Parts: sequence; structure tokens; C-alpha cells
Amino acid sequence: MPTTMGHSIISAIALDLGTTSIKAALMDKEGNLQHIVSRPAPAIDNQQGRYESNARQYIEVAEQVIEECTAKTSSRPPLGLCSQRSSFLIWNKASGKPVTPLISWQDDRGTSCCHGLQAETGIIHELTGLRLTPYYFAPKLSILLHDHPTWRDKLICREWLTGTLDTFLIWRWTHGQHFVTDASMAARTLLMDIHKMQWSDTLCQLFDIPVTILPAIKPSTGLNLALDIGLTLQASIGDQSAALIGSLAGNHTQALVNLGTGGFVIRPVKTAQLSSDGYLQTLLYQNKNQSIQFAIEGTLNSIAAALAPYPVQNCCSEDLATSNIFCLAEPSGLGAPYFRNEWGIYFSQSTAHLSPQQITALMLEAVIFRVARILEDFHTASPLTRAYLSGGLSQLSCLQQGIAQCVTFPVFQLQQKETSLQGAAMLACELKIKFHREVRQIIINKTNTGLLEKYQCWKKWLDTLLKN
Repeated sequence: MPTTMGHSIISAIALDLGTTSIKAALMDKEGNLQHIVSRPAPAIDNQQGRYESNARQYIEVAEQVIEECTAKTSSRPPLGLCSQRSSFLIWNKASGKPVTPLISWQDDRGTSCCHGLQAETGIIHELTGLRLTPYYFAPKLSILLHDHPTWRDKLICREWLTGTLDTFLIWRWTHGQHFVTDASMAARTLLMDIHKMQWSDTLCQLFDIPVTILPAIKPSTGLNLALDIGLTLQASIGDQSAALIGSLAGNHTQALVNLGTGGFVIRPVKTAQLSSDGYLQTLLYQNKNQSIQFAIEGTLNSIAAALAPYPVQNCCSEDLATSNIFCLAEPSGLGAPYFRNEWGIYFSQSTAHLSPQQITALMLEAVIFRVARILEDFHTASPLTRAYLSGGLSQLSCLQQGIAQCVTFPVFQLQQKETSLQGAAMLACELKIKFHREVRQIIINKTNTGLLEKYQCWKKWLDTLLKN
């Protein structure tokens, strides 16, 4: 039953297990988030590509956040959980104590495993919809088991357990009664067949990971798990899936463009559309009736780091398309659909004669054109009616204007914050709460005809570059 707090009816509580912060919020019957509580996540230690933090401290902070948030309501609404994807640990089943630190999705210790499986990238993509990279759970766990042979035996006999962050938290909060993960989190491990919705023997054999050590895969909604923190967990989902639900509510004719540390363009689709076009296939969630929601995704790598040295705040749309130099602005290589690590930050001609402001414009053009190209591909496959911008970099007027001018449908900026919390809470209510969204349409102030012309030339330049 909905719970009351003052004049508001509280329909759900959401918990977001982020990389840098842990947040909780209450959602009222109108879909508004109230009493958002946020605490920094334990610091991540980064040494030689290893990203680790204290798992016990992480759970303690999560408990503090939940306790402070629930103190604002008289009884206990259903809980929706969203988690950073691919961060994981190993722990002792008897004591519950972590054996390893919380190993972040950012950790690259799985790189050598990925190098050894390059010949298998086709089957991995076919079964998972993903590309083979060390960010995912499977390559990192494979390396751990290779480096520590005795750990494999302890996991096989269930003396130890392993799983992503959601699995560990649910296991702890149910006194070890439930060793589970949801379909959206399992789909980002490189070990799940997204067509059969189960762990893949083929993938487990490739990564040399015993399928018997993995948690049970459950739907993302309708979990009905009683937790010892006094709440009932009704939904559990990956954080990006939650953010998309909180932004688009699963609308198949709309796309979300998130421009933050990295960038992604994602669109819900009705079925898994695997093809050779290079886009990622994301399993958003599976509801309690076993119905599955998919999405297609293009990515931009490390754009915030690329733009950080430049005066982006001073750039306006009139600064764009003032030269015939083309640019790529992803320092760690082009993301989906290209996956070309050899092309980082790159200019078609020397920029020695350009001012910092002019180079800034070229870098921003590169982001605009990559986003526009992805949206164009999505639109060609099936018409889009609008796109929404979110993330810190989407605040830049230059990016807003540029993207709006390079696509053929309306572009809006998403005004609401905490979309991951919003999506997790909505799923806890089984999407029965009225969808709440605040947006502002990007009105083109002054058409820069040169920008659209340059975009068409940039596409030809990029296609030629990638053929070499």
C-alpha cells in the first residue's frame, strides 16, 4: 500500500549504488522524487590499472543512506535498486567477509584475457550483443581464477561466492538466503546468452569460468524479497537501464543522448536487433512476466577528458564550421559502432596555426558529429520522433545547438536530475506511477548552414579514414 508522509503519498523508495556516490530517494504518487540523500562512495584506489575500493564500507554507506531516507516516511514502500554494472567481488559464504576488494568496472586487469579471445569476438557479440572489453565482469574474474587456482575450488564448492555489487548486497540483506542477480546485470557480464536468457555454457567455457559458481538470474521486477533493513525489494536493475527508464519510459520512437565523462546514445527497441553494424545491444530489463525490453546503443569514449583542457564554456554555435579541418575527439579510441582503438584525438590537418578557441570548436564539432551520426543511423533503421540530451556536457549551448541543427527531428534537454533513482523507483511500482518528465526544447537561435554542410563532409572523411 502507498505510504503517507505529510501531504504526500510515498509510492516507492530507490537506491542507486553509484561509482562515486550512493543515493536514495522517496517517490510520491505523481512520480516526483523527494528527500534525496547522497553520500560519497568509498574512495577508489587506482594503481597500475587496478581500480579497487572497500566493499564492506560501501555497504555500510548504502545502509546509512537508506536509513536516513526511510526516516522520512512512517512505513515502508517497495524498494527499487540500481547498481553500477560489472563492479564485483568475491566473499566468504560463512562469514560474509569480502575476500577481494570491490573491483570496479573501470579496472583493466582483464585486458590479457581479452587479447587471448580476439578470435572469438564474433560469437561473443552474437550471444551477448556486446563487444569484448576488460570493463566487464567475465575477463576480470577469469584472470583472478587463473592467477589464484585455489580460489576456483573454493567457489565451486560454494565456500566462497562471487557476484556483482547487487548480488552481494542482496545476499547480505537477506541473510544469505538469496544469491541472485537480475537479467539486466547478468547481460553485462559477457557470460549470459541474451536470446536464451540464461548463463551460456559456451561463454563460460571461453572465459574458463565454471557456470556453477554464478548466481541465479531473476527478472528485474516483481522480486518480492524481504530485506533485513525492513524493506521489500521489488526491482533490481543496472544503473544505465534505470536512467533510460527514468528518461524515456521505454518509448521506442525516442532516443537519449547522455554526454558526461563519456557519452552514449541509446534507444529502446522491441527485440534484440543483432547485426554487423557494430552497435551494442543492451538488455534493459525483464519484467516479472518474463517480457524483455532491449535497447540499441552507440558510445563516445572519454569525451570529458578530451574537452577538459579547452575553454568549452566560451564556445558558441557561430564558432563552429569556420575551417575545413576535421577532428576525432575520443582519446581512448572510437567507441560503438566503430571500436577503433587506433584513432584517438586526431585532426585531418595541422592545428599549429589555430587558437585554443578554434581547436575547441573542432573538438566540439567532433562530439556533435558523432552523436548526429548515431542518431541518423537509428532514425534510418526506424524513425525517431525526438531526442533528449542529458549529462553535464549537455549543458553547453554549443553542443545543444550543434546537435539540434544536424538532425531532422526535435531535440530536447532533459531538466530532471537523478534519472537512475527515478527509473528504479518506477520499476519498484511496476511502472504504474504516472511518468514525470521535465524537458526544454532546444530552439535553434541562428541556423549555421555551414555546420550541416561540414557534417556531410565529415561523414565522408570518417568513412574514408576507417577504410585505411
